[in-house]
Amino acid sequence: MTRTITVGLDGSAESGAAAEWAAREAKLRDLPVRLIHVWMPVPEPMAQAPLLGAETQQHWTERVPREAAEGLRLRHPGVEVSTEQRTGTPTEALAEAARDAELLVLGSRALSGLGGFLVGSVGQAVIARTQVPVVLVRAGEQAADEHVMDPAGIPSAATAFRPVVLGLGSPDGAVIAFAFEEAKRREAALYAVQAWDSWPYAVYTVGPGFEHHEEFSRRRADALAETLRPWRQKYPDVEVVEVSRPGSAAALLIDASRDASLVVVGRRVRRNPFGTHIGAVTHAVLHHSTAPVAVVAHD
Repeated sequence: MTRTITVGLDGSAESGAAAEWAAREAKLRDLPVRLIHVWMPVPEPMAQAPLLGAETQQHWTERVPREAAEGLRLRHPGVEVSTEQRTGTPTEALAEAARDAELLVLGSRALSGLGGFLVGSVGQAVIARTQVPVVLVRAGEQAADEHVMDPAGIPSAATAFRPVVLGLGSPDGAVIAFAFEEAKRREAALYAVQAWDSWPYAVYTVGPGFEHHEEFSRRRADALAETLRPWRQKYPDVEVVEVSRPGSAAALLIDASRDASLVVVGRRVRRNPFGTHIGAVTHAVLHHSTAPVAVVAHD
């Protein structure tokens, strides 16, 4: 079966933004887009009501993916777009559909006035149960948002891509490889961000013990450089900027997302079937990043 970029579509603005992002990514990867529309049949008594009858339900469940696909084909010529309808719970249906996908793309809703985004229970559950990378795209995301301003300071999709930001909580190869590949496709720089807890060394930041803190900082920076060395060799055309700083990993990544085209974070696979298990840092980045976020599962 041909690998696809699969999108969870429900007719909302956020899923529409996810579909647009998927079409742009499909052009970079030379892959088709598959729009998955999941609907749950209404109970039999409700199905008999004039406004909720079988014909009305069929009309809406067919119209949403059909119109979305038509729009994508017009705006992204050359990208193959297909639609598929599934019944059942969105979590189960999307997790199942992701098994045949190269990438799963979902939407996230902006939280007005709070400076963040809402990744609903379905999105979190799907991320936790999916082995393929999942990308969350906020409502209102535009192609120009992922590119640097033009010389006149005007947003444009014709300029170079903003950097790809990689959160290095643990140096897992799958997460690092995904980030380098995305940077290579975009011909963008890769910012590898590593945060570390400085509180045990805070007492040494002043006075005669200052060297202890500086040495620890150097060791962390050296460890980051050593982790990335083979990847620099494998991707010689990707400019890499190493960022190793004390503080909160989530805060550093959220701050870096303001100038990023994509943020890449990892999620450790949990064998416990209960709960979402996406990790505190990934959870925070998903809710507050201003750029699309890719979550890559790893052991």
